Amino acid sequence: MNPALNRAHDGRVVVFDIGKTNLKLSLIDEDGTSLSEARCANHAVHAGPYPHFDVDAIWHWLLCELERLPQRHRIGSIITTTHGATVALLGDEALALPVLDYEFTGLGEVDLAYASQRDDFGCTYSPALAGGLNVGKQLYWQARRFPDAFARTRAIVPYPQYWAWRLSGVVAGEVTSWGCHTDLWDVTRGRLAPMVSRLGWQSLIPPLREASATLGTLLPGLAARTGLPANCRVVCGIHDSNASMVKHFYGAPSPQAPLNVISSGTWTLVAGIGAPLSVLDPRRDMLANVDAWGRPLACARFMGGREFALLNAGQANDCRWEDIAALVARRTLALPSFAPLGGPWPDRSGEIRGPQPSSPQESYALATLYTALVTNDCLARLNSTGEIVIEGPLTANRHFAALLATMRPNQAVWISEDRSGTTGGAYLLACQPAGYEPPRSRALPRSIAYLPDYVADWRMLSECVAS
Repeated sequence: MNPALNRAHDGRVVVFDIGKTNLKLSLIDEDGTSLSEARCANHAVHAGPYPHFDVDAIWHWLLCELERLPQRHRIGSIITTTHGATVALLGDEALALPVLDYEFTGLGEVDLAYASQRDDFGCTYSPALAGGLNVGKQLYWQARRFPDAFARTRAIVPYPQYWAWRLSGVVAGEVTSWGCHTDLWDVTRGRLAPMVSRLGWQSLIPPLREASATLGTLLPGLAARTGLPANCRVVCGIHDSNASMVKHFYGAPSPQAPLNVISSGTWTLVAGIGAPLSVLDPRRDMLANVDAWGRPLACARFMGGREFALLNAGQANDCRWEDIAALVARRTLALPSFAPLGGPWPDRSGEIRGPQPSSPQESYALATLYTALVTNDCLARLNSTGEIVIEGPLTANRHFAALLATMRPNQAVWISEDRSGTTGGAYLLACQPAGYEPPRSRALPRSIAYLPDYVADWRMLSECVAS
């Protein structure tokens, strides 16, 4: 990453990145160079009172990997970034209830009652979402289904700050997680939404800290066990999609609009920096996120990583451009949606029309085409202008950026050279260098016959599916 060496905080940085699909622990040197990386699959536990995250197993993995890091005496800070729509209910000394998996569908039993409690979209810019994607609905359901356990709750803590609490013993909240379609945050006024007080939860919300704030140092027992320095700072932490935005705002007094950032992973989130919130349509999974500095961002999203995996049935790692061109020429169309949650068509089942892919490479090509088409649709719904920057795993797909550049010839498309935007953003928050210029390369359009007609057909048929 090569940020300026004049930094507010010294020492190497450990970034703990909890995605919905994978856990990742990265060690980053003082100059921004990645020194090591460990990964592990992340699975929900389908047992107990409801599907939940096995935080004890995650904690064990984290401590074991910390013990394996090289030259641990040089580590100065640790910061956590996690997926959104997840909170921990802390009791006196431990969890009052398990950390609920937001894909749990059993919350639907309170939909009607909860709908009467929610604030208007113009307050929270949080659409009514399926499963547990609205944290407010999670809490409402837990309070009614498990009243005794909920009554033992002393603090409701966003997921990144839960891990910071386990590392430092300090309880805190942070705005990017509260502002991530929770129903709990008044986006335009920058404060808790009225529903929080109406339901009696305000006393359970811990003090807000900035994502870059030092909460404290590593607990003495953890320092002794892992071999990390006793003065290793524990940084507050941030929601993962917002971590991807940090490098584009870093060091600037205000965002450089118009700019569009595509943060990829299990979810593909398209942020229209400079787009007005008035373009947001809650029926299409469009919402406002809140960046690390408390500013609202107009966003559209879909479960792109999950859908790519489902369409890439042969589990190929690449394809040729000619494979994509062949699918376009014979009108093989993947129509939305293939994931159980989210996206512009959340209630519709996906289908493949036309000749089916004939090889694993063609399946990969179709998944790439589909992901580019839905991303293009999200950009159009945001009335996108200005540059487009791709972050995260999609930067490794050598055809995705070219397809997007071909579909949107009037906008420059860039590929971040930091393939993990979440890790890079969290690192910047932890070390706070004096300056930073995000490295990136330009993606150029490529010729592909019949693509404009293919895009038009796909858009028309997708709307028919959605009608």
